Amino acid sequence: MENNTNKLKPIKFSHKIGRDFNSTLKRRVRAYFKENNISKYANTNMKIKTAFMTLLYFTPYVLMMTGVITNIWLIAMCWAFMGFGIAGIGLSVMHDANHGAYSKKESVNRIIGRIVNLVGGYAPTWKIQHNILHHSYTNVHGYDEDVSPALSILRFSPKDKHIPIHRFQFIYAWFFYSLMTVMWITTKDFQQLFRYKKMGLTQTENEKFGKLLTELLITKAVYYLYIVILPLIFLDIAWWQLLIFIIMMHLIAGFTLAVIFQPAHVVPDTEFPEPTRDLTIENNWAIHQLETTSNFAPKSRIFYWLVGGLNYQVEHHLFPNICHVHYKKLSKIVKETAEEFGVPYYSEPTFFSAIRSHGRMLKQLGVKPSKA
Repeated sequence: MENNTNKLKPIKFSHKIGRDFNSTLKRRVRAYFKENNISKYANTNMKIKTAFMTLLYFTPYVLMMTGVITNIWLIAMCWAFMGFGIAGIGLSVMHDANHGAYSKKESVNRIIGRIVNLVGGYAPTWKIQHNILHHSYTNVHGYDEDVSPALSILRFSPKDKHIPIHRFQFIYAWFFYSLMTVMWITTKDFQQLFRYKKMGLTQTENEKFGKLLTELLITKAVYYLYIVILPLIFLDIAWWQLLIFIIMMHLIAGFTLAVIFQPAHVVPDTEFPEPTRDLTIENNWAIHQLETTSNFAPKSRIFYWLVGGLNYQVEHHLFPNICHVHYKKLSKIVKETAEEFGVPYYSEPTFFSAIRSHGRMLKQLGVKPSKA
């Protein structure tokens, strides 16, 4: 089904299979927040992290633009820090807000979620791709764009068409991961906005298409003004040096984001379910999330803090409207409930083992499928 040209036809999940698991898990999670008298939204730790990640991006920019830093090597370091700042904002700030998990006030979520616009992305298209397509239809080829890449030289699903060059993707895929935010600032948001309009998905933003397009154009204009035009005016560097620094910043950001998200779904353990002809998946949605998602590095508190809790992807996919600062505590509940009901709970012990696992999966998907 070519979803990029037709209205999206929703997939149905079974309400009977796994119903007891789903209801039990939700009841236990609700009880956790009630018994501990805590909110499911952002806490002080989250607010400190928001400030840290935002400053990590904007402080180097201000230091350069105000002339505090003038040495070319220090300027290069500033752009590198900004790259990590983009990733930090993406993983730890705007992600929760655009899921409605930062605050119970929608206005707060909207404002904080729009920070992605300031670092080169666009919140409405991100929300459609991530919240609707990825979270609703995780690892379903043709629906989840995270496993249905626009670049045909990448194959993330066994359901995707195989071409000979895929046998080398375990080598070259890592470079293309780094282009993620380069695509944000150039063509991707525009392509997505028009594609999602054809799919009937832009209406989920409760805004008319014309208003969304206008916001996108203004967003990109503001971004290029402060990231290109103003540095050309105020920084004592050549234009080609600035171009190198901007590209370096986005390569760092894109690679960092990709290597956090990819090992959560494209690994040998996870499933790639295929709907029936009547667009039904014979599984409960919650169990579907467990079968298509994997955690990693659950014991590393520093890593957990830096990546916005997204090493607990299982918990995130089950409860995307809960702020990530709670995932570590929730993981014990989810794991015990999964074991009780005989549901898989995938987790790699370290980040590097998850990366190796993802690399193995890239290699497996690069092998030409045998004919049945």
